[in-house]
Amino acid sequence: MEFLGLDYTTLRVIWWLLLGILLVGWAVMDGFDLGVGTLLPFVARNDEERRLVINTVGPVWEGNQVWLVLGGGAIFAAWPPLYAVSFSGFYLAVFAMLFGLILRPVGFKYRSKMPSQRWRDNWDRVLFVGGLLPGLIAGVAVGNVLLGVPYHFDDSMRIFYTGSFFGLLNPFALVAGLISVAMLVAHGASMLVLKTDGPVAERAARYGSVAAVASFLLFGLAGLWVAFGLPGYQITSQVVTDGPSNPLLKTAELGTVAGGWLRNYSSMPLTALAPIAGLVGALAAAVLLRARRGGLAFLASGASIAGIILTVGFAIFPFFLPSSSQPSASLTVWDASSSHLTLGIMLLATAIFLPIIIAYTTWVYRVLKGKTTVEEMGDNPNAY
Repeated sequence: MEFLGLDYTTLRVIWWLLLGILLVGWAVMDGFDLGVGTLLPFVARNDEERRLVINTVGPVWEGNQVWLVLGGGAIFAAWPPLYAVSFSGFYLAVFAMLFGLILRPVGFKYRSKMPSQRWRDNWDRVLFVGGLLPGLIAGVAVGNVLLGVPYHFDDSMRIFYTGSFFGLLNPFALVAGLISVAMLVAHGASMLVLKTDGPVAERAARYGSVAAVASFLLFGLAGLWVAFGLPGYQITSQVVTDGPSNPLLKTAELGTVAGGWLRNYSSMPLTALAPIAGLVGALAAAVLLRARRGGLAFLASGASIAGIILTVGFAIFPFFLPSSSQPSASLTVWDASSSHLTLGIMLLATAIFLPIIIAYTTWVYRVLKGKTTVEEMGDNPNAY
């Protein structure tokens, strides 16, 4: 059976790629908003400077979150078992991440409603937490994916998660969380250097270059940890790529030798471009930030973010979410998707609406190009 000439295996791979694109899109587009929020207390020393920082992202942060909605929607519709396991197993972690994301709009909308400096300082703290928390939790979640998560299914496919919130806060996952924070801070600093001048841009360049170097070092450390400390998971039965979406029809196990997650890099050499982009992009962003080349630094930090995320995706393929307590229940690209027909219809909808979103986003950023200035804020009644 085919849908528009695409068989089930091909559609599953296409949706795996699309999910990766959506996650990278969210991290790159909404990531600089989070980074700017995290940098707010450090790069701005008075109310005028804080308003300047906030207004660099004020007109675009809501639109950037479309990528998060698209990513969550893609998981829900294209990979329902993955949605069920991850959103139930990571319930408290997801709640903490959403709490941070909810704080941001409240902070943006209410900060300038009163002239009281205490009022504004408190909302600035809210914006800082709203920038830091989502990036940190997202990185911790990715770290736990590489380690495997304790869950299993019974014979009727009911999900049982046996872990805890604090169990997610293990050393490797925390390193992954710090990588996420560092790369988003560097990305946010690049946007501030691009959109502002004066002391704010100078401080952003300084803090951002440190964050970019930290991203490089932590990503390298995590790579060594994966190579010499994590065995990775592997499918031990015959791989059926066009079979029914039932993870219990296969067998899988945790490897016995460290570096198991690197096997895809030997069989698909081009995937090595992802970690190279992650490392080179971070170093380039650090150098360009020091040179106050905001536009190029933004492209470099964006490439680093994409490389880091794709490194994980390529490493664990075809796994989505390995199970540490019952490896054979691990969710993979081949057994966690919606039906052939559903994937096909969704692909048609994506082919129509994703280009519209990209075109609209491009137009918005074209209209808003240029520096954000104090004078501009004073003349604009819609400024934050």
